Amino acid sequence: MATISKLPNPNPTASLPLSFKPRSSFTQKCFLGFQTKPGFNSELVSATCFSFTSNHPSKGPLVVRCSVGDGNGTTVKRTTLHDLYEKEGQSPWYDNLCRPVTDLLPLIENGVRGVTSNPTNFQKAISSSNAYNDQFRELVQSGKDIKRAYWGLVVKDIQDACKLFEPIYDQTDGGDGYVSVEVSPRLADDAEVTIEAAKLLHKAVDRPNVYIKIPATAPCIPSIKEVIAKGISVNITLIFSLARYEAVIDAYLDGLEASGLSDLSRVTSVASFFVSRVDTLIDKMLEKIGTPEALDLRGKAAVAQAALAYQLYQKKFSGPSWEALVKKGAKKQRLLWASTSVKNPAYPDTLYVDPLIGPDTVSTMPDQALQAFIDHGTVSRTIDVNVSEAEGIHSALEKLGIDWAYVGSQLEEEGVESFKKSFDSLLDTLQEKANSLKSVSM
Repeated sequence: MATISKLPNPNPTASLPLSFKPRSSFTQKCFLGFQTKPGFNSELVSATCFSFTSNHPSKGPLVVRCSVGDGNGTTVKRTTLHDLYEKEGQSPWYDNLCRPVTDLLPLIENGVRGVTSNPTNFQKAISSSNAYNDQFRELVQSGKDIKRAYWGLVVKDIQDACKLFEPIYDQTDGGDGYVSVEVSPRLADDAEVTIEAAKLLHKAVDRPNVYIKIPATAPCIPSIKEVIAKGISVNITLIFSLARYEAVIDAYLDGLEASGLSDLSRVTSVASFFVSRVDTLIDKMLEKIGTPEALDLRGKAAVAQAALAYQLYQKKFSGPSWEALVKKGAKKQRLLWASTSVKNPAYPDTLYVDPLIGPDTVSTMPDQALQAFIDHGTVSRTIDVNVSEAEGIHSALEKLGIDWAYVGSQLEEEGVESFKKSFDSLLDTLQEKANSLKSVSM
Protein backbone atom coordinates (compact mmCIF):
# COMPACT_ATOMS: atom_id res chain seq x y z
CA MET A 1 0.00 0.00 0.00
CA ALA A 2 1.25 3.48 -0.79
CA THR A 3 1.22 6.32 1.70
CA ILE A 4 1.53 9.94 0.65
CA SER A 5 2.35 13.08 2.58
CA LYS A 6 2.78 16.58 1.19
CA LEU A 7 5.34 19.21 2.08
CA PRO A 8 5.66 22.76 0.78
CA ASN A 9 8.44 23.42 -1.69
CA PRO A 10 9.68 26.58 -3.45
CA ASN A 11 8.38 27.29 -6.93
CA PRO A 12 10.85 26.55 -9.75
CA THR A 13 11.33 28.87 -12.71
CA ALA A 14 13.20 27.76 -15.75
CA SER A 15 15.30 28.54 -18.75
CA LEU A 16 14.35 25.62 -20.94
CA PRO A 17 16.06 23.64 -23.72
CA LEU A 18 14.70 23.57 -27.23
CA SER A 19 10.93 24.12 -27.22
CA PHE A 20 10.27 22.67 -23.78
CA LYS A 21 7.80 24.83 -21.77
CA PRO A 22 6.95 24.93 -18.06
CA ARG A 23 3.47 23.95 -16.94
CA SER A 24 2.62 26.13 -13.97
CA SER A 25 4.22 27.77 -10.99
CA PHE A 26 2.48 25.67 -8.36
CA THR A 27 4.89 23.25 -6.74
CA GLN A 28 4.63 20.64 -4.04
CA LYS A 29 6.92 18.01 -2.67
CA CYS A 30 5.57 14.57 -1.87
CA PHE A 31 6.86 11.39 -0.31
CA LEU A 32 5.62 8.05 -1.52
CA GLY A 33 6.22 4.97 0.60
CA PHE A 34 5.44 1.31 0.02
CA GLN A 35 5.04 -1.49 2.52
CA THR A 36 7.59 -4.11 1.62
CA LYS A 37 8.33 -7.74 2.28
CA PRO A 38 11.49 -8.91 4.01
CA GLY A 39 13.97 -11.02 2.16
CA PHE A 40 15.68 -9.74 -0.95
CA ASN A 41 17.61 -6.50 -1.44
CA SER A 42 17.12 -3.20 -3.38
CA GLU A 43 17.70 0.50 -2.93
CA LEU A 44 14.75 2.79 -2.47
CA VAL A 45 16.49 4.31 0.57
CA SER A 46 16.24 2.81 4.02
CA ALA A 47 12.80 4.29 4.67
CA THR A 48 11.54 2.99 1.34
CA CYS A 49 10.45 6.48 0.27
CA PHE A 50 10.56 8.49 -2.91
CA SER A 51 10.79 12.25 -2.90
CA PHE A 52 9.78 14.29 -5.88
CA THR A 53 8.66 17.73 -6.93
CA SER A 54 5.51 18.38 -8.93
CA ASN A 55 5.04 21.46 -11.11
CA HIS A 56 1.30 21.52 -10.63
CA PRO A 57 -1.29 20.48 -8.03
CA SER A 58 -1.84 16.78 -7.57
CA LYS A 59 -5.21 15.40 -8.56
CA GLY A 60 -5.75 12.02 -6.98
CA PRO A 61 -3.20 9.18 -6.75
CA LEU A 62 0.30 10.24 -7.71
CA VAL A 63 1.71 6.89 -8.80
CA VAL A 64 -1.12 5.43 -10.84
CA ARG A 65 -2.25 7.70 -13.67
CA CYS A 66 -5.36 5.62 -14.27
CA SER A 67 -6.79 2.12 -13.94
CA VAL A 68 -8.36 0.23 -16.81
CA GLY A 69 -10.04 -3.13 -17.07
CA ASP A 70 -8.26 -5.94 -18.86
CA GLY A 71 -11.50 -7.34 -20.23
CA ASN A 72 -11.75 -10.08 -17.61
CA GLY A 73 -13.29 -8.09 -14.80
CA THR A 74 -9.95 -7.32 -13.12
CA THR A 75 -8.20 -3.98 -12.75
CA VAL A 76 -4.79 -3.35 -14.30
CA LYS A 77 -2.72 -0.46 -13.00
CA ARG A 78 -1.37 1.76 -15.75
CA THR A 79 1.02 4.67 -15.50
CA THR A 80 2.85 6.92 -17.92
CA LEU A 81 5.71 4.39 -17.71
CA HIS A 82 3.57 1.75 -19.41
CA ASP A 83 2.57 4.26 -22.08
CA LEU A 84 6.20 5.31 -22.53
CA TYR A 85 7.19 1.78 -23.47
CA GLU A 86 4.08 0.65 -25.34
CA LYS A 87 3.41 3.83 -27.33
CA GLU A 88 6.89 5.28 -27.88
CA GLY A 89 9.24 2.30 -27.49
CA GLN A 90 11.32 3.79 -24.67
CA SER A 91 12.15 1.59 -21.68
CA PRO A 92 11.93 3.26 -18.25
CA TRP A 93 14.57 1.96 -15.84
CA TYR A 94 15.21 2.79 -12.21
CA ASP A 95 18.58 4.19 -11.20
CA ASN A 96 19.01 2.82 -7.68
CA LEU A 97 19.49 -0.48 -5.90
CA CYS A 98 19.64 -1.67 -2.29
CA ARG A 99 18.09 -4.16 0.08
CA PRO A 100 15.49 -5.56 0.12
CA VAL A 101 15.09 -5.91 -3.63
CA THR A 102 11.41 -6.68 -3.09
CA ASP A 103 11.07 -2.90 -2.80
CA LEU A 104 11.40 -2.97 -6.59
CA LEU A 105 8.13 -4.88 -7.00
CA PRO A 106 5.85 -1.80 -6.83
CA LEU A 107 8.07 -0.12 -9.40
CA ILE A 108 7.90 -3.11 -11.75
CA GLU A 109 4.11 -3.11 -11.34
CA ASN A 110 4.08 0.57 -12.30
CA GLY A 111 6.11 0.02 -15.47
CA VAL A 112 9.83 0.01 -14.58
CA ARG A 113 11.63 -2.43 -16.89
CA GLY A 114 15.23 -2.51 -15.64
CA VAL A 115 17.66 -1.25 -13.00
CA THR A 116 21.02 0.48 -13.06
CA SER A 117 23.50 0.71 -10.20
CA ASN A 118 26.88 2.32 -9.64
CA PRO A 119 29.50 2.60 -6.86
CA THR A 120 27.78 5.68 -5.42
CA ASN A 121 24.44 3.84 -5.20
CA PHE A 122 26.06 0.98 -3.31
CA GLN A 123 28.05 3.32 -1.06
CA LYS A 124 24.82 4.98 0.08
CA ALA A 125 22.93 1.70 0.35
CA ILE A 126 25.46 -0.36 2.28
CA SER A 127 26.68 2.47 4.52
CA SER A 128 23.20 3.59 5.60
CA SER A 129 21.43 0.25 6.02
CA ASN A 130 21.60 -2.61 8.50
CA ALA A 131 20.20 -4.98 5.88
CA TYR A 132 23.72 -5.99 4.84
CA ASN A 133 25.08 -6.71 8.32
CA ASP A 134 24.28 -10.41 8.59
CA GLN A 135 25.78 -11.33 5.23
CA PHE A 136 28.78 -9.09 5.83
CA ARG A 137 29.42 -10.75 9.19
CA GLU A 138 29.28 -14.20 7.55
CA LEU A 139 31.68 -13.12 4.81
CA VAL A 140 34.19 -11.65 7.24
CA GLN A 141 34.01 -14.61 9.61
CA SER A 142 34.58 -16.97 6.67
CA GLY A 143 37.90 -15.23 6.03
CA LYS A 144 36.98 -12.89 3.16
CA ASP A 145 38.96 -9.66 2.98
CA ILE A 146 37.11 -6.34 2.65
CA LYS A 147 37.11 -6.18 -1.14
CA ARG A 148 35.89 -9.76 -1.51
CA ALA A 149 33.23 -9.10 1.10
CA TYR A 150 32.13 -6.00 -0.81
CA TRP A 151 31.72 -7.93 -4.03
CA GLY A 152 29.85 -10.65 -2.16
CA LEU A 153 27.29 -8.08 -1.03
CA VAL A 154 27.02 -6.52 -4.48
CA VAL A 155 26.69 -9.80 -6.38
CA LYS A 156 23.83 -10.94 -4.15
CA ASP A 157 21.95 -7.68 -4.73
CA ILE A 158 22.40 -8.00 -8.49
CA GLN A 159 21.39 -11.67 -8.57
CA ASP A 160 18.24 -11.01 -6.54
CA ALA A 161 17.29 -8.05 -8.74
CA CYS A 162 17.93 -10.07 -11.90
CA LYS A 163 15.48 -12.67 -10.64
CA LEU A 164 12.76 -10.05 -10.29
CA PHE A 165 13.31 -8.73 -13.82
CA GLU A 166 13.76 -12.12 -15.45
CA PRO A 167 10.09 -12.34 -16.55
CA ILE A 168 10.50 -9.09 -18.52
CA TYR A 169 13.74 -10.40 -20.02
CA ASP A 170 11.99 -13.60 -21.10
CA GLN A 171 8.88 -11.84 -22.42
CA THR A 172 10.98 -9.54 -24.61
CA ASP A 173 13.35 -12.29 -25.76
CA GLY A 174 16.31 -10.57 -24.15
CA GLY A 175 15.33 -7.09 -25.26
CA ASP A 176 14.71 -5.68 -21.78
CA GLY A 177 14.66 -6.52 -18.08
CA TYR A 178 18.36 -5.92 -17.38
CA VAL A 179 20.19 -5.13 -14.15
CA SER A 180 23.54 -3.32 -14.42
CA VAL A 181 26.59 -3.69 -12.19
CA GLU A 182 29.86 -1.83 -12.64
CA VAL A 183 33.42 -3.12 -12.50
CA SER A 184 35.66 -1.40 -9.97
CA PRO A 185 36.05 2.31 -10.82
CA ARG A 186 39.72 1.84 -9.94
CA LEU A 187 40.18 0.11 -13.31
CA ALA A 188 39.08 3.03 -15.52
CA ASP A 189 42.61 3.45 -16.91
CA ASP A 190 43.43 -0.21 -17.50
CA ALA A 191 41.80 -2.01 -20.42
CA GLU A 192 43.34 -5.45 -19.82
CA VAL A 193 42.39 -5.63 -16.15
CA THR A 194 38.93 -4.29 -16.98
CA ILE A 195 38.43 -7.17 -19.41
CA GLU A 196 39.37 -9.73 -16.77
CA ALA A 197 37.23 -8.01 -14.13
CA ALA A 198 34.23 -7.97 -16.48
CA LYS A 199 34.63 -11.68 -17.19
CA LEU A 200 34.90 -12.54 -13.48
CA LEU A 201 31.94 -10.35 -12.51
CA HIS A 202 29.79 -11.78 -15.28
CA LYS A 203 30.65 -15.30 -14.13
CA ALA A 204 30.00 -14.46 -10.48
CA VAL A 205 26.53 -13.03 -11.14
CA ASP A 206 25.71 -15.81 -13.62
CA ARG A 207 22.40 -14.38 -14.81
CA PRO A 208 21.39 -13.91 -18.46
CA ASN A 209 19.92 -10.45 -17.82
CA VAL A 210 22.93 -8.81 -16.18
CA TYR A 211 24.76 -5.91 -17.82
CA ILE A 212 28.39 -5.47 -16.87
CA LYS A 213 29.14 -1.75 -16.76
CA ILE A 214 32.39 -0.50 -18.25
CA PRO A 215 33.34 3.20 -18.27
CA ALA A 216 33.77 4.87 -21.65
CA THR A 217 37.22 6.19 -20.84
CA ALA A 218 39.72 6.22 -23.70
CA PRO A 219 41.80 3.38 -22.17
CA CYS A 220 38.67 1.22 -21.73
CA ILE A 221 37.28 1.59 -25.25
CA PRO A 222 39.29 -1.46 -26.47
CA SER A 223 37.95 -3.48 -23.53
CA ILE A 224 34.39 -2.92 -24.76
CA LYS A 225 35.19 -4.66 -28.03
CA GLU A 226 36.88 -7.59 -26.29
CA VAL A 227 34.12 -8.11 -23.72
CA ILE A 228 31.40 -7.97 -26.38
CA ALA A 229 33.41 -10.40 -28.53
CA LYS A 230 33.35 -12.86 -25.63
CA GLY A 231 29.55 -12.79 -25.62
CA ILE A 232 29.12 -10.63 -22.50
CA SER A 233 26.40 -7.99 -22.58
CA VAL A 234 27.65 -4.54 -21.58
CA ASN A 235 26.40 -1.20 -20.32
CA ILE A 236 28.98 1.41 -21.34
CA THR A 237 28.77 4.27 -18.86
CA LEU A 238 30.07 7.82 -18.36
CA ILE A 239 29.58 9.02 -21.94
CA PHE A 240 29.58 12.80 -22.12
CA SER A 241 30.46 13.69 -25.73
CA LEU A 242 29.46 12.81 -29.28
CA ALA A 243 33.01 11.83 -30.23
CA ARG A 244 33.30 9.36 -27.37
CA TYR A 245 29.83 8.03 -28.07
CA GLU A 246 30.81 7.23 -31.67
CA ALA A 247 33.89 5.38 -30.39
CA VAL A 248 31.62 3.35 -28.09
CA ILE A 249 29.33 2.38 -30.97
CA ASP A 250 32.29 1.35 -33.10
CA ALA A 251 33.68 -0.79 -30.26
CA TYR A 252 30.32 -2.56 -29.95
CA LEU A 253 30.09 -3.20 -33.70
CA ASP A 254 33.71 -4.39 -33.84
CA GLY A 255 33.04 -6.70 -30.92
CA LEU A 256 30.05 -8.28 -32.64
CA GLU A 257 32.04 -8.84 -35.82
CA ALA A 258 34.97 -10.32 -33.87
CA SER A 259 32.84 -12.65 -31.76
CA GLY A 260 32.64 -15.46 -34.26
CA LEU A 261 29.16 -16.28 -32.94
CA SER A 262 26.60 -17.50 -35.45
CA ASP A 263 23.78 -16.20 -33.23
CA LEU A 264 24.32 -12.67 -31.88
CA SER A 265 20.85 -12.26 -30.39
CA ARG A 266 21.97 -12.73 -26.77
CA VAL A 267 24.81 -10.22 -26.89
CA THR A 268 23.28 -6.83 -26.23
CA SER A 269 24.40 -3.44 -25.01
CA VAL A 270 23.31 0.02 -23.93
CA ALA A 271 25.36 3.22 -24.19
CA SER A 272 24.77 5.43 -21.14
CA PHE A 273 24.84 9.03 -22.34
CA PHE A 274 24.89 11.42 -19.37
CA VAL A 275 22.67 14.48 -19.57
CA SER A 276 22.14 16.83 -16.63
CA ARG A 277 25.82 17.13 -15.72
CA VAL A 278 26.46 18.63 -19.15
CA ASP A 279 24.18 21.55 -18.34
CA THR A 280 25.69 21.91 -14.87
CA LEU A 281 29.15 22.53 -16.33
CA ILE A 282 28.18 24.50 -19.42
CA ASP A 283 25.78 26.74 -17.49
CA LYS A 284 28.69 27.83 -15.31
CA MET A 285 30.75 28.58 -18.41
CA LEU A 286 27.88 30.59 -19.94
CA GLU A 287 27.39 32.59 -16.75
CA LYS A 288 31.08 33.43 -16.77
CA ILE A 289 30.74 34.74 -20.34
CA GLY A 290 27.75 36.73 -19.12
CA THR A 291 26.36 38.12 -22.40
CA PRO A 292 22.59 38.02 -23.04
CA GLU A 293 23.18 35.48 -25.82
CA ALA A 294 25.19 33.25 -23.48
CA LEU A 295 22.71 33.48 -20.63
CA ASP A 296 19.84 32.62 -22.98
CA LEU A 297 21.53 29.28 -23.77
CA ARG A 298 21.56 28.08 -20.16
CA GLY A 299 19.77 24.77 -19.70
CA LYS A 300 19.80 23.97 -23.42
CA ALA A 301 23.15 22.29 -24.08
CA ALA A 302 22.45 18.84 -22.63
CA VAL A 303 19.22 18.10 -24.47
CA ALA A 304 20.62 19.53 -27.72
CA GLN A 305 23.68 17.26 -27.55
CA ALA A 306 21.46 14.29 -26.69
CA ALA A 307 19.29 14.96 -29.74
CA LEU A 308 22.41 14.91 -31.92
CA ALA A 309 23.53 11.69 -30.24
CA TYR A 310 20.26 10.10 -31.33
CA GLN A 311 20.93 11.20 -34.90
CA LEU A 312 24.33 9.53 -34.70
CA TYR A 313 22.70 6.39 -33.31
CA GLN A 314 20.30 6.21 -36.26
CA LYS A 315 23.13 6.73 -38.75
CA LYS A 316 25.49 4.13 -37.26
CA PHE A 317 22.88 1.40 -36.92
CA SER A 318 21.87 1.38 -40.58
CA GLY A 319 23.41 0.44 -43.90
CA PRO A 320 24.87 -2.78 -45.40
CA SER A 321 27.40 -3.53 -42.64
CA TRP A 322 24.78 -3.31 -39.92
CA GLU A 323 22.23 -5.30 -41.92
CA ALA A 324 24.78 -8.10 -42.28
CA LEU A 325 25.01 -8.28 -38.48
CA VAL A 326 21.23 -8.17 -38.15
CA LYS A 327 21.03 -11.35 -40.23
CA LYS A 328 23.03 -13.02 -37.46
CA GLY A 329 20.57 -11.78 -34.84
CA ALA A 330 22.43 -8.63 -33.75
CA LYS A 331 20.46 -6.03 -31.79
CA LYS A 332 21.06 -2.31 -31.78
CA GLN A 333 23.06 -0.87 -28.91
CA ARG A 334 20.33 1.24 -27.36
CA LEU A 335 20.99 4.78 -26.21
CA LEU A 336 20.40 5.11 -22.48
CA TRP A 337 19.80 8.55 -20.99
CA ALA A 338 21.60 8.72 -17.65
CA SER A 339 21.91 11.50 -15.08
CA THR A 340 18.28 12.48 -15.67
CA SER A 341 17.70 14.16 -12.30
CA VAL A 342 17.56 17.94 -12.39
CA LYS A 343 20.56 19.53 -10.68
CA ASN A 344 19.27 23.11 -10.98
CA PRO A 345 16.07 23.53 -8.92
CA ALA A 346 15.00 26.35 -11.24
CA TYR A 347 14.48 23.85 -14.06
CA PRO A 348 11.37 21.65 -14.50
CA ASP A 349 11.73 18.27 -12.83
CA THR A 350 11.12 16.35 -16.07
CA LEU A 351 13.59 18.45 -18.07
CA TYR A 352 15.83 15.48 -18.90
CA VAL A 353 13.02 12.97 -19.51
CA ASP A 354 10.21 14.60 -21.51
CA PRO A 355 12.43 16.01 -24.32
CA LEU A 356 14.39 12.76 -24.77
CA ILE A 357 11.68 10.28 -25.72
CA GLY A 358 12.28 8.12 -28.76
CA PRO A 359 12.06 4.48 -29.91
CA ASP A 360 14.72 1.92 -28.98
CA THR A 361 16.04 4.06 -26.13
CA VAL A 362 16.20 3.73 -22.35
CA SER A 363 15.65 6.42 -19.73
CA THR A 364 17.09 5.47 -16.36
CA MET A 365 15.63 7.65 -13.63
CA PRO A 366 16.41 8.12 -9.95
CA ASP A 367 13.58 8.66 -7.47
CA GLN A 368 12.89 12.33 -8.16
CA ALA A 369 12.83 12.10 -11.95
CA LEU A 370 10.87 8.82 -11.93
CA GLN A 371 8.07 10.05 -9.69
CA ALA A 372 7.90 13.43 -11.44
CA PHE A 373 7.44 11.70 -14.79
CA ILE A 374 4.82 9.30 -13.42
CA ASP A 375 2.94 12.24 -11.94
CA HIS A 376 2.98 14.71 -14.83
CA GLY A 377 5.28 13.55 -17.61
CA THR A 378 4.19 13.80 -21.23
CA VAL A 379 4.40 10.70 -23.41
CA SER A 380 5.28 11.82 -26.92
CA ARG A 381 8.17 11.28 -29.33
CA THR A 382 10.36 14.32 -28.76
CA ILE A 383 13.97 13.29 -29.32
CA ASP A 384 14.05 14.15 -33.03
CA VAL A 385 11.32 16.77 -33.50
CA ASN A 386 13.74 19.71 -33.21
CA VAL A 387 16.97 18.44 -34.75
CA SER A 388 17.72 21.67 -36.61
CA GLU A 389 17.23 23.63 -33.40
CA ALA A 390 19.57 21.25 -31.57
CA GLU A 391 22.19 21.74 -34.26
CA GLY A 392 21.78 25.51 -33.95
CA ILE A 393 22.26 25.40 -30.17
CA HIS A 394 25.32 23.18 -30.51
CA SER A 395 26.88 25.57 -33.04
CA ALA A 396 25.94 28.67 -31.05
CA LEU A 397 27.70 27.29 -28.00
CA GLU A 398 30.82 26.60 -30.05
CA LYS A 399 30.79 30.18 -31.39
CA LEU A 400 30.70 31.44 -27.82
CA GLY A 401 33.89 29.49 -27.11
CA ILE A 402 32.40 26.39 -25.49
CA ASP A 403 34.81 23.54 -26.24
CA TRP A 404 32.74 20.36 -26.39
CA ALA A 405 35.86 18.18 -26.21
CA TYR A 406 36.89 19.91 -22.99
CA VAL A 407 33.39 19.53 -21.55
CA GLY A 408 33.41 15.80 -22.29
CA SER A 409 36.86 15.13 -20.84
CA GLN A 410 36.23 17.26 -17.75
CA LEU A 411 32.94 15.56 -16.93
CA GLU A 412 34.43 12.12 -17.57
CA GLU A 413 37.28 12.85 -15.17
CA GLU A 414 34.85 14.13 -12.54
CA GLY A 415 32.59 11.09 -12.98
CA VAL A 416 35.43 8.59 -12.60
CA GLU A 417 36.81 10.40 -9.55
CA SER A 418 33.38 10.56 -7.96
CA PHE A 419 32.89 6.80 -8.33
CA LYS A 420 36.41 6.13 -7.03
CA LYS A 421 35.70 8.28 -3.99
CA SER A 422 32.43 6.43 -3.29
CA PHE A 423 34.14 3.07 -3.75
CA ASP A 424 37.00 3.94 -1.38
CA SER A 425 34.62 5.45 1.17
CA LEU A 426 32.54 2.29 1.21
CA LEU A 427 35.60 0.08 1.65
CA ASP A 428 36.64 2.25 4.61
CA THR A 429 33.16 1.90 6.11
CA LEU A 430 33.25 -1.86 5.68
CA GLN A 431 36.70 -2.01 7.28
CA GLU A 432 35.34 -0.16 10.30
CA LYS A 433 32.45 -2.61 10.52
CA ALA A 434 34.87 -5.53 10.27
CA ASN A 435 37.01 -4.06 13.06
CA SER A 436 33.91 -3.67 15.23
CA LEU A 437 32.95 -7.29 14.63
CA LYS A 438 36.43 -8.40 15.68
CA SER A 439 36.25 -6.30 18.83
CA VAL A 440 32.88 -7.75 19.78
CA SER A 441 34.16 -11.26 19.09
CA MET A 442 37.22 -10.76 21.29
